Amino acid sequence: MSDEGDLLQEEKVVHGVYMPRGYLELIPNPRDNEVNHIRATCFNSDIVLMPELSTFRVLPWAERTARVICDTFTVTGEPLLTSPRYIAKRQLNQLQDSGFSLLSAFIYDFCIFGVPEIINSKTISFPATSLLNNHDQPFMQELVDGLYHTGANVESFSSSTRPGQMEICFLPEFGISSADNAFTLRTGVKEVARKYNYIASFFIETGFCNSGILSHSLWDVGGKKNMFCNSSGIEQLTVTGKKWLAGLLKHSAALSCLMAPAVSCRKRYSKESKDLKDSVPTTWGYNDNSCAFNIKCHGEKGTRIENKLGSATANPYLVLAATVAAGLDGLHSSDEVLAGPDDSTDLYQSKPSEIPLKLEDALVALEEDQCLREALGETFIRYFVAMKKYELENEETDAERNKFLEYFI
Repeated sequence: MSDEGDLLQEEKVVHGVYMPRGYLELIPNPRDNEVNHIRATCFNSDIVLMPELSTFRVLPWAERTARVICDTFTVTGEPLLTSPRYIAKRQLNQLQDSGFSLLSAFIYDFCIFGVPEIINSKTISFPATSLLNNHDQPFMQELVDGLYHTGANVESFSSSTRPGQMEICFLPEFGISSADNAFTLRTGVKEVARKYNYIASFFIETGFCNSGILSHSLWDVGGKKNMFCNSSGIEQLTVTGKKWLAGLLKHSAALSCLMAPAVSCRKRYSKESKDLKDSVPTTWGYNDNSCAFNIKCHGEKGTRIENKLGSATANPYLVLAATVAAGLDGLHSSDEVLAGPDDSTDLYQSKPSEIPLKLEDALVALEEDQCLREALGETFIRYFVAMKKYELENEETDAERNKFLEYFI
């Protein structure tokens, strides 16, 4: 590269890259009164992408290509209030100010489809054969090796319950890294799949979304002690852990809106129920994979909570941010009463938690949740709700499915 080119790259590193704001934020119909406040935030202006150089990685699956994750700012230097990564970092800072840190990892299901075929003028994608067959080993090996070289360390991968469906689990990391790893997977798996003539999707051909689980534990600010682990050796949550869980349960309705942000995502909440209901109870338990919040005390990782509300289509930064916000409220709130001593499994809730089955009802729950509104920011909540209402009014199931299959990142 020439000296002039070096200077140009250095300028972009120092001063960022300018781009139209509309590339990152979409605006609904301007005649919609619900989004008039959004227009006031200057959607026609430029924003600045500032690279976080610690995330610079050469991409093994693309020639002469590297990736760096950027944070978004206005041209006057203020953070973009609708940026999920900014919101997540802000919540992690709040957690640190409270004397804690978060160790977390995402567990994703995704599907591998064969090359689309045209049948009766419709595009049909057939699931690939169950992976781990000999001819599919190179695909998974390149994906796992590639993720490793981008800093996203995979703990395990395996075939899941359906043909062509895979589960991949990352090693837990402190801070924002777990969401960065999830973001890397969501783009990387699509790019590697195309090299092998596959299409990777976080959407299942039956109309359900794949799961996206956030496994997490609360630690002291120095990362030395797991605050969920009971020192007596009993496999139960500590009082701190129970308070954190109480916060998750309390805000589960609003959390579900961010973690299952499309109509299809919410089908999984009621797949075990034959009754036509508006909501289902928010469940929790010890070593029970059927629960929305599954507490695992076994293994070398120590006690952790799996937040299983999420679908694989949810934004990982929002999943992380909302989980921290709800957990922090549980730590600081006095309206959730814990029953029994440290070795008790009981948890008293003043009001039983419910998960709305309809996205419309979940949006109402999010709008009415003052804690999450304050934590995630009024600007973001209003924008998110306006966009989801617009999608509900305009999106059709087939169009939504095609979006998830090929384009959703």
